[in-house]
Amino acid sequence: MTNELNGRKIAILATDGVERVELEEPLGALLGAGAQTELLSLHTGEINARQMDIDPAGTLAVDKKVADAHVGDYDALLLPGGTMNPDQLRTNPDAVAFVRDFVETGKPVATICHGPWILAEAGVLHGRRLTSWPSIRTDLRNAGAEVVDEEVVIDGQLISSRSPQDLPAFCKAIVERFAAAVQPA
Repeated sequence: MTNELNGRKIAILATDGVERVELEEPLGALLGAGAQTELLSLHTGEINARQMDIDPAGTLAVDKKVADAHVGDYDALLLPGGTMNPDQLRTNPDAVAFVRDFVETGKPVATICHGPWILAEAGVLHGRRLTSWPSIRTDLRNAGAEVVDEEVVIDGQLISSRSPQDLPAFCKAIVERFAAAVQPA
């Protein structure tokens, strides 16, 4: 266990259909570095996770509804993928507003696979460089982003990766970038 993220509080925004490995592996890396995390979702209780978008992969306990969360309470944001998860998030006004407001703070935002869909919906990708799962790249380009096919892409506050195969590099990058971010006084 390292302590790079001691005193940092990380929001994880996900809902039913989240790709379990894309939430759990980064979560493990964040906790291992000393961070506190909260799982925000569209509803209270639990969310249903998936494996490879198809197979049920258990449930995850929700800490707080995104509608009740305050951007100022968090030092960074993690947006995992899975097809159903970000597709539902991007249709929820509270989730979209939270993401838009979070990006506007300049604090780090990490996303993987289909996760960037909500960034497109929030209107925060114009002029940004990132990567994603191949099937949403046209949507990201249409939202004004430069989309590349790389394991990890860092553009200022934005950290992105393509798929679960990129998780080792993604987890390393998010811990480093979250630790390097200026912490409010």
